[in-house]
Parts: sequence; structure tokens; C-alpha cells
Amino acid sequence: MPNDLNPAVSARSIRPITLGVIVGNRGFFPDHLCLKGRKQILEVLEAAGIRAIIVDEDATNNGAIESLQESRLCADLFKQHRDEIDGILVTLPNFGDERAIANTIRFSGLDVPVLVHAFQDATAQMSIANRRDSFCGKMSACNNLRQYGIRFSLTSEHTMDPASEAFRADLEAFAAVCRVVRSLRGARFGQIGARPAAFNTVRFSEKLLERTGITVETLDLSELLGWIRKMTDTDAEVQGKLDEIRAYTRTDHIPEDRLILQAKLGAAVDRFVRDQELDATAIQCWTALQEFYGVVPCTCMSMMSNNLQASACEADIAGVLSMYALQQAALKPAALLDWNNNFGEDANKGVVFHCSNLPKAFFADHEMDYQEIIAGSVGKENTYGTMVGRVAAGDFTYSRVTTDDLTGTIRAYVGQGRFTDDELQTFGGYGVFQVNRLQELLRYICLNGFEHHVAATRAKVAPILEEAFSTYMGWDVYHHD
Repeated sequence: MPNDLNPAVSARSIRPITLGVIVGNRGFFPDHLCLKGRKQILEVLEAAGIRAIIVDEDATNNGAIESLQESRLCADLFKQHRDEIDGILVTLPNFGDERAIANTIRFSGLDVPVLVHAFQDATAQMSIANRRDSFCGKMSACNNLRQYGIRFSLTSEHTMDPASEAFRADLEAFAAVCRVVRSLRGARFGQIGARPAAFNTVRFSEKLLERTGITVETLDLSELLGWIRKMTDTDAEVQGKLDEIRAYTRTDHIPEDRLILQAKLGAAVDRFVRDQELDATAIQCWTALQEFYGVVPCTCMSMMSNNLQASACEADIAGVLSMYALQQAALKPAALLDWNNNFGEDANKGVVFHCSNLPKAFFADHEMDYQEIIAGSVGKENTYGTMVGRVAAGDFTYSRVTTDDLTGTIRAYVGQGRFTDDELQTFGGYGVFQVNRLQELLRYICLNGFEHHVAATRAKVAPILEEAFSTYMGWDVYHHD
């Protein structure tokens, strides 16, 4: 995670994960295993930096949940912490009572991700005093959760030693799922300016997003420019933003007056983010800002995205939603890219590009320059502010969320690939990428009406997004595995 996060970044996006913990028990199985299992699970959670909400050890038999009364007790505790709990961990040191587990979650009223874990039996300890039967009990617990309509996730193996690296990885992935779901439910995105007239592709349904818990706050471009007109070059917020820009990237050959314009623009956007408590933004470009203000907004947007305040161009709200979800899964900056060019004859390689506002975390090297594509129509002097450079080689996850008005649903695709170090001479922010079976992916994108914009982050988190989107958000997801 970047170590220079802006204080305006929503605290709920980056605070540690808190899990409600249910230790299952069934009386005619060895219940002493519950006390040991509880202790071990809590140690693992603490080592992972995850806070646990759990009934006191002496409040129930061995600190586990078996009876109706114990379910009520645990549910009441979860209710008291409902604004803190991001997910629930069900752990089975023995078979566990399937009804008590489902009842506890139902009584709590929580609608959060649930992870079901079962301890492993040791083949040398299969006597009546030590046999767990968690292997079997997990199936019963999951059967009841499904009957109750409670959505849940599973560990990578049916039974797992909590001390294993594999379980720790599962726990980390589940925490990321919780973070994505928590962040999306109640997210607030800002749209600055209208959709560019030539970009029908970035149309979206604000109502469908609102139904899923995502609010869009709009700001007319004229209002933003009106705020800027009231600023002076020497205002503290303008000078502060100017210092941030110079510290962020090379600006050696950028005219001073254009840097001042970029700083004022950044200060105005910061005000909108702060006043409306926004998690991310999408900003109009092409070409009103260039014609009527005199810069492209790319550097300020790059700085926000690099600071985990995702910002997308062309007023692409669904695009910034895709960026935001990736960012929350990886706790790393995300970028909005174009699937832009083929790369020679290699069917599994292509070129990603933007003009660009990519966060500097994506680049091998970068600097501020002018935007070559539209300089010919609005003048070079009006297009300073773009971030140019080559995307560094390495793994990445890509995703795109879209609102489908024709079916009244939200859909997405996710997958993983790699940025390569293949040589390419071009301009803007660009990179060569490789995705297995790329032609199949491109065919899927076209046939299903997805946009040419795609979000990416420099981490491997596709399974996390698939779980969050499909299981807990209820979206239709294609995982290009």
C-alpha cells in the first residue's frame, strides 16, 4: 500500500478487517477440541492483523456455539458490533451443530461474507476421545447455510490446519473479499462533467448502481471551473498542490502557467472529493477542459489513483468502479486502460494504452508531457498535463464491470495476465501484455457488449474479485481463467 495516503481517503476502505467468529460444537463429539481450536484460530487471526469478535470463553461451553441459547447469545454480540464486522468465520474443531451455526448468522441479521473452515483429523488420533469428524460436519453446516439462504465461501481444501501457509493465504484472500464487498456497499463516486458526446460506450445506469449500494454524485464542469476562477496563484491550496505535482513526476519542460492550471484543477477536485466524501471520481475530458481551460487533467488523476483514490477519464463511472474494486482487492493502485492494439502476429499479446492518467506505480519511467492525440485540434499549449511512459513488466489482474440496462443486471469479467518487456516505440502511457487465450477473451468482450476500457492492478487478485462480485454482490461474472 502506498505510504503517502491522502487523509481524504475513506477510512472504511483501508481500516483493518474485523471478523465475527463462530466456533462450532456438537456435544457428543470431543468438546475439549473446541477450546484448543478456538485458541489456535484466534492466534492465527491476530498474526494476520484481523480483529475477532467472539463470545467470551466462559460464556458458553468451551467458548463454542451449540445450543439455541448460545446462538442467541452470539448473535446479540454480533448485533452490538454490526457496524464493525466485515465478515464471519465459521470454524469447526469437531463436527459442529449445523443448526446453531445457521441460526447464529440469521439471528444476527448480518449480510456479510462467510468463510467455512474445518479442522483436519490426525490419523494417529482417531479414537473416540480425539476424532473430530469436521470433514463430515462441514458438509452439514454448508447444507444448512444454503437452506437458510446464507451466502458463504469455502477454504481451498475441505479440511485445513489453521497453522498452515495455505490456510493463512485463504484467510488473507477472504479478508480481501470482505474488503471489496464492504467498500462497494456504500461506495460514493463523483462524476465531474458530462459523458463526452463521442463516447456512447461509457453510458451506465445510475439506478442499477444505486440498487447495489453505490451512489454517484455529479458536478457540472462549469461549477468546477467556477471554483477555479475564484482561486489565485498564491492560494495555499494551489501552492500545496503545485508542490505535490513537482514531487510526483518530472515537469522540467512544462510551462509554469500550465503547472499552475493543473494545480488549481487538482485543488478543486480535492474540494469536491472532500465535501462529498467520495471514494473515487470520473472526469470529463475530450475536449472541453482543453478548449476552455487549457490543460488535460491526467496528472492530477494519476496522483489520485496512485493514492488509492481511483480516478477514471471520459466520465466512465463503471470504469472507475472496476478500478475501485481492484484497488480494494489488492490494496494497490489501479489504472483504466484501453484494450488498444494487436502486437504483431502473436495472438496472445496486445497493447494497452491511455493518453494517459495511469498511476506512477504502473510505470517503469514517467514524466509529464503534452497529449499528442488532441494537440492537433486544440493546440499543444492546451494539452500539457498527461503522464507518459512505459508500463513496467509484471503480473496484473484486469476487470471490467458494466451495467446492462437491457437485462437490468450488473455484469463483469475478470482475469489475469502479464505485462511484458517487449520493445515498442509509441507515445502516451502504454504497455505490451500477454493473456492466455486472448482471442477468446476479446470475442467474449465483443459479443457481450463490454466497453473498450478495462481496469487493471499490478497484483494477482482475480479469484478475489470473482468471489466478491458473484457470491456476495450477485453479479454475473465471467472469469477468463
